[in-house]
Amino acid sequence: MDLDSYFLCTTLSLIKPFSFEIIIPLFSIMILLLFSATYSSSEVAYFSLSPAQLTAIKDRENSRISELIIKLLSNPVRFIATLLIANSAVNISIVIVSNYLLKMLFDFTFYPVAGVLINVVLITFLIVMFGDVIPKVYATKNNLILAERFAIPLYITHRLFYPFSYLLAGTTDFIEKRMKKISYNVTIDELTHAIDIASDTSTPVEEKKILKGIVKFGNLDVTKIMKPRIDVVAFDIETVFSELLKNVIESGYSRIPVYEDSVDHIKGVLHIKDLLAHLDQGDDFKWQTLIRKPFFVPESKRINDLLEEFQEKKIHLSLVIDEYGGLAGLVTLEDILEEIVGELNDEFDEEETFYSKLDADTFVFEAKTLLNDVCRIMIIDTSVFEDIEGETGTLAGLILELSGTIPKQGDVISFADYNFKIESADKRKINRVKITRNNQTLNTVL
Repeated sequence: MDLDSYFLCTTLSLIKPFSFEIIIPLFSIMILLLFSATYSSSEVAYFSLSPAQLTAIKDRENSRISELIIKLLSNPVRFIATLLIANSAVNISIVIVSNYLLKMLFDFTFYPVAGVLINVVLITFLIVMFGDVIPKVYATKNNLILAERFAIPLYITHRLFYPFSYLLAGTTDFIEKRMKKISYNVTIDELTHAIDIASDTSTPVEEKKILKGIVKFGNLDVTKIMKPRIDVVAFDIETVFSELLKNVIESGYSRIPVYEDSVDHIKGVLHIKDLLAHLDQGDDFKWQTLIRKPFFVPESKRINDLLEEFQEKKIHLSLVIDEYGGLAGLVTLEDILEEIVGELNDEFDEEETFYSKLDADTFVFEAKTLLNDVCRIMIIDTSVFEDIEGETGTLAGLILELSGTIPKQGDVISFADYNFKIESADKRKINRVKITRNNQTLNTVL
């Protein structure tokens, strides 16, 4: 006997004589697959309904189907529990009936391994293909139609399986609450400390600074890094062209706000590159036509969100407004990036003159310097002044919060491990401050 004849005989020996008894389990499997497809497609159909589709369903008057859909979705956790329980029950039934049907069709007494393989492969294929994949693919394109068509049978199923879904949803809710209680909230300081622990002596200092900058990045709002209103360079929209060019050269900036009447009424932003094609124009040139639409953000804006908006809108400058709609300051893309990588200077930037370093623990700063920059330069953890820095976010704002009044020249104010000596001040403002750090406790980030 050749090999082909052997396999043929073996296969024929497995097949039992036909019996009409197989019609009932065969029909049962088809019905169960239909139920499985219904529950699988319903899961996708109901939970992929858009807000517009849900609004349209709610607006329908005297519609029993719409009422059932809204009622099912009113408790999504219990509804999804019902679908999962019902679908699991159906799939288990398919496995049991299919196994019974295969035993009626084939005799695996001498080939038990073949019987197991055929059971697993065939039943898995039927459930996955016809009870899951195809129905879900169809439901993604016809979600509203299926949601309406299955509303009544699903509501009946929901009522039948209510005790089981209630128990499952309750158990899930209990576990979720327990997990929340034992969850550990990692603070920014702890992440910073973790970087110090994980870094070895060979890790470059600049690399550690960048990592810590990324950690703190999402916790800063624009007031911490913005150029305050008093330092913003802006042009009056009525300025004649020749004077404008002179002011542009003196400012050294590539983007400058343009205002009308006062800086609280910004009309737009002038990109200096837009002037290059018009340098030969006279005072009658309407340079105001070149200004671009301004981009405003509130003081509470987080810099990570602002960076995303800069990327989306392809802009480099935003104007920060206070709660009254007045100009509070200005933030650029460079300001945001410097919070991660440190100062970005090119060959045309002048050396910074807003501070001077006397020794490792003594610095003299312009009072208008942002407190965030003070902490970065002196290598201080920003959380040291977090609760008392004031709304302005500047060194002068911190001094005013600590003293409650404008201090006089020579006054010394102490806070934590730092002494602030007023080097220069007048009746209206603080001009320059010397900061001395005590050596007992250093709040450093290195």
